Amino acid sequence: MTDTLSIEVTVNGAPRALAVASHHTLLDVLRDDLALTGAKECCLVGECGACTVIIDGRTVDSCLVLAVEADGAEVLTVEGLANADGTLSPLQAAFLDKGAVQCGFCIPGQLLSAHALLEEHAHPTQGEIEEGLAGNLCRCACYVQIFEAVEAVAAGDETGPPETAAHAARSAGGAQAGARTIAEGLDQ
Repeated sequence: MTDTLSIEVTVNGAPRALAVASHHTLLDVLRDDLALTGAKECCLVGECGACTVIIDGRTVDSCLVLAVEADGAEVLTVEGLANADGTLSPLQAAFLDKGAVQCGFCIPGQLLSAHALLEEHAHPTQGEIEEGLAGNLCRCACYVQIFEAVEAVAAGDETGPPETAAHAARSAGGAQAGARTIAEGLDQ
């Protein structure tokens, strides 16, 4: 028999009331109960950053946070980074432009850590970028491209979704969701 507790949490700007198992992590609830699959289950010990989300302005590994601990909190997942009209945020667009997305598994966590870094330091140094993303591992070794994407946004080089022919084709005919999926991480 599993104990369930009622929590209220704001996820990506939407208030949610949930009954959660007392032993479930925030990662479990995001993926299984809310169908927000951007945060990835990987190491489950807080070492890789694949499950990174932002709670009340701080990045956390959602595999280490019990869902009940998020009661009353505001949670931002990678699905909440896109603009209100569904277009990619400048940061998501920069990751695509700079080739920072390979397998895509770590990308949601990388995006959220980069977002939090840029919220704290609008123009971070290379060292601050490296430190800000130190908790996120990339097994494809795209670190240079990830750092370049963050630098591009910090420099103001990315102001919105790229207008290249490839990106225009991807967003034509309602396929913007496909581009968003790439920016969130390919493995759902």
